[in-house]
Amino acid sequence: MFDRRLFQYFDWWLMGLTLVLCSVGLMTIYSAVTAGESDPQRVLWLKQGVWYAIGLAAMIMTFIVNYKVLDKLGGGIYAISVILLVLVLIVGKHVSGSTRWLVVGPVTIQPSELAKIAVIIVMAKLYAKRAKVDGFRLKELFVPFLTVAIPFFLIVKQPDLGTAMLIVFIAASMTVYVKIERRSMIWLIGSSAVLVLMAWFFFLKGYQKQRILTFLDPDRDPLGTGYHIIQSKIAIGSGMIFGKGFLKGTQNALSFLPEQHTDFIISVLAEEWGFAGTGAVLFLYMILVLWGLNIALGCRDAFGTILAVGISSMIFWEIFINAGMVMGLMPVVGVPLPLISYGGSSVVTTMIGIGILISISMRKFVVE
Repeated sequence: MFDRRLFQYFDWWLMGLTLVLCSVGLMTIYSAVTAGESDPQRVLWLKQGVWYAIGLAAMIMTFIVNYKVLDKLGGGIYAISVILLVLVLIVGKHVSGSTRWLVVGPVTIQPSELAKIAVIIVMAKLYAKRAKVDGFRLKELFVPFLTVAIPFFLIVKQPDLGTAMLIVFIAASMTVYVKIERRSMIWLIGSSAVLVLMAWFFFLKGYQKQRILTFLDPDRDPLGTGYHIIQSKIAIGSGMIFGKGFLKGTQNALSFLPEQHTDFIISVLAEEWGFAGTGAVLFLYMILVLWGLNIALGCRDAFGTILAVGISSMIFWEIFINAGMVMGLMPVVGVPLPLISYGGSSVVTTMIGIGILISISMRKFVVE
């Protein structure tokens, strides 16, 4: 029987905030792909509209189901995501030097996006059952570490360092939240520094090293890897306080700005709406992240609390990395801006995550 309290506690504000950001995304993508005189990607804003509709349906189906079901299904969801990541390496679609997509009939999906949700669910399941007041010791973190390591290395192999590192940041945020014993924390920090050095010398590919070096000094390769950052900064600066107006961004219209509808969509937004418009969008994002953390605070069971922290950290790190990337504060690693950048898998994953947050919020009256 339907519990009326579910409707009473439904999070209309979170739903509304999500729809507002999707509207901003559709408008900005429309500008990004139609401002030029002969852009062959004009239909992409229509495709993104379809993905928003699919994402909305996925979000509704997610919050209809009690989030506690994910505690039981977490292992299966994780296994499916790993299998899909393996399939990508075997039969995946190869585009621009990377193999990140699976073609399923007329649809192309990116399994690494599903992996983010899968890791969050499994880690919430593991931590909720073993949470301690004094924190986790090092040996107790082995299973969570392995849970993250498997998709991490499979995604790095594609190669997609940005998404792989994003999964590490999400997992680290969840781990810090549940608390680590002091000695174990010191050991982890030290070993992480060693792993970073090993990655630089033995694992990172040449173009990945070049991206990091270009991040430190974009002018070292202004017509190559530094081009993206330089043009992005020009677009952001030219928008000044209030921007040039909708469809009037010259960097976008004249095709100086690369990847304007995906990774660098903030640059389009900043050029057309200026500091004021971009600041307003970032303010909405801040509300979204804080709203998710508030849901975690109000949840009455450990699994739901840690799950909400994981979803909130996923959204936060995507915003942080993308915004830092387009302003030249972080290396260009190909992380999309949630709900605004073009990309079906990213939109659907984010909206599923928000659906989980709504599911937690609307069942906060339930006491086990």
